Amino acid sequence: MSEIVVLDTPALGDHGYLAGAGGVAFVVDPQRDIDRVLDAAAERGWTITDVFETHVHNDYVSGGLELARATGARYHVAAGDEVAFERNPIEPGDEVAVGPLRVRAVATPGHTFTHLSYVLTAPGRAPAVFTGGSLLLGSTGRPDLLGPEHGEELARAQHASARRLADELPDATEVYPTHGFGSFCSATPTERTASTIGAEKRRNPVLTQDEEAYVTELLGGLDDYPAYYARLGAVNAAGPAPADLSPPGRADAAELRRRLEAGEWLVDLRDRTAFAAGHLRGSLNFGLDGSFAVHLGWLIPWGTPVTLLGATAADVAEAQRELVRIGIDRPAASATGSPQAWAGDAKPETLRLATFAELAAVRHHRRVTVLDVRRRSEWDDSHIAGALHVPLHDLADRVGTLPDGEIWVHCASGYRASIAASLLAAAGLPAVTIDDDYATAVELGLTENACHI
Repeated sequence: MSEIVVLDTPALGDHGYLAGAGGVAFVVDPQRDIDRVLDAAAERGWTITDVFETHVHNDYVSGGLELARATGARYHVAAGDEVAFERNPIEPGDEVAVGPLRVRAVATPGHTFTHLSYVLTAPGRAPAVFTGGSLLLGSTGRPDLLGPEHGEELARAQHASARRLADELPDATEVYPTHGFGSFCSATPTERTASTIGAEKRRNPVLTQDEEAYVTELLGGLDDYPAYYARLGAVNAAGPAPADLSPPGRADAAELRRRLEAGEWLVDLRDRTAFAAGHLRGSLNFGLDGSFAVHLGWLIPWGTPVTLLGATAADVAEAQRELVRIGIDRPAASATGSPQAWAGDAKPETLRLATFAELAAVRHHRRVTVLDVRRRSEWDDSHIAGALHVPLHDLADRVGTLPDGEIWVHCASGYRASIAASLLAAAGLPAVTIDDDYATAVELGLTENACHI
């Protein structure tokens, strides 16, 4: 019997896949940390003979080249992709045998110009299609990552590609996309984790709307995406180096202070409650309990040395694994334990946490600045009366534009607000983190129209 193993990377919103039968297997769109792929294959007694890429990825560094070299597998990359390494150039219509499995390439441009999907046929099971950034679960891959000037052309190609899959494949065909589970490569969010061609025909806008309606709605709904996306396509086309997950050097309090003074980033991996209770002055809070790598990679000036501060060595190792996936290869240093140890002779700083109810009470008797750091689409949907809107990814460049006085920072849940408040505190501004669900602000009647700055 054949089996498809989902290799989930929830922090980036992506899935890779390992599929095998009869002792052999293939992989689709692997992440850079290939050890987990090798472990999953070894557990099943499979030999990996083939690795397939649906496209040159923008949101993560691929592990495909290194996996192929480590296993001796054939590395299938679209013939139309210009890459700097040896690969097996695969064309639409090509079919590859992997033991009893058959994998056929289908042209599905839209997310990129040369995008491929792969249709799997195997004895005793319904067909499956690995759709990469083409047909997603209830959505499609965004068409603007190669530049806004290509957005409309690729959106129209995306519509045609999805229709091609829906027309060519049986309704029972299982759909296995790479993106769409929180990735910014998805045009719209989705909460589903499994689907079929038949189900997508009933509820995916690309298959229920005509081309004009789909293209207009898709392009009108696109929001910003992480800045590091602009770098990773070139990294993947050049051929990524193997991931180095060896532990970084340990830094004592004196070295941490020196690195801060040199303008390096000291990143506190603990959750926002622990950070607020006490942290090293000048450190920034990107907790492992949220989309750590996405937000850090989005905000940090590229090439800035990063030192990781974690409660345990396991936390540092987890953060390091997430960072190599987006091309931040080696932390400058690390420290574990507590902020008391990291601060040395200095005293750890604290940061106030508050709720939306406390914000409402405070605004009755004194003026404070309410800073909304959510994305543009969230702000446009609903926002707090009188709030200032600066998306988190723009905040570092706009700290100097903020009003004097106390700044109460909010997002949708508190995670991004803590990042923002730590940025403000590091700049010497008085910040309060609203650690609360935005739905509470709605319930309290705090939301109405406001204006951007």
